[in-house]
Amino acid sequence: MDLPTNTFKQRLTSGEAQIGLWVGLANPYCAELAANAGFDWLLLDGEHAPNDLQSLLGQLQAVAPYVSHPIIRPPIGDAVLIKQLLDLGAQTLLVPMVDSAEQAEHLVKAMHYPPKGIRGVGSALARASRWNTIPGYLGHADEQMCLLVQIENLDGLANLDAIAAVEGVDGVFIGPADLSASMGHRGNPGHPDVQVAIEDAIARIRKAGKGAGILSADQTLARRYIELGAAFVAVGVDTTILMRGLQSLAAAFKDAPAPATSGGGVY
Repeated sequence: MDLPTNTFKQRLTSGEAQIGLWVGLANPYCAELAANAGFDWLLLDGEHAPNDLQSLLGQLQAVAPYVSHPIIRPPIGDAVLIKQLLDLGAQTLLVPMVDSAEQAEHLVKAMHYPPKGIRGVGSALARASRWNTIPGYLGHADEQMCLLVQIENLDGLANLDAIAAVEGVDGVFIGPADLSASMGHRGNPGHPDVQVAIEDAIARIRKAGKGAGILSADQTLARRYIELGAAFVAVGVDTTILMRGLQSLAAAFKDAPAPATSGGGVY
């Protein structure tokens, strides 16, 4: 078997936006359902969803036959956890709460084997190497690793240019929910001040030659970010889609008003 090619990383600077879905149901069957829908990428959330290594492994296995590229968001940018996720077979990570270039540099090292990085070598135990049956895995694995860092507060925004300039950072994701909270507009990522900051950030990320990413379930905002050149855009969250569908169906048969939706929301 050959080393899987990271098609997400290949397309990141192509100029065409990759459309994704946030996956938080923490279940392989649900992840496969999302993969079958045809999204370019799926974010398997280990920060806010009830995921662990075993559940993430099951989801990676479930989506493997599909074209949707799995991205894992760990709860924290810890080198030990990153090592475990890469050994499971993840090739792309989205690390939350990155505030400085120093953090980004540490994450780059955690994503790569020595001498470039500090990733521990245990490929005989790793699904990523198909348990040492992929020829030359150790020599070529680094080429397929993709690091996305998430900017979510004013410190990260102030250091954005330095973060984006770090070699080995492939993309920068703007977290609109936490960013809006840090700007004093919690729950209102559509606020004009927040949108100005987001649009400026996308321009700065692109100027640095890196892929810009964001999440918005508001289709108007999502399309606006794509127009601005965002390279990877999540346009929905599986839990929200399911909840709204269930509420609408229940309301239709109970003569109740349909659930209200708020404009400008992230999720």
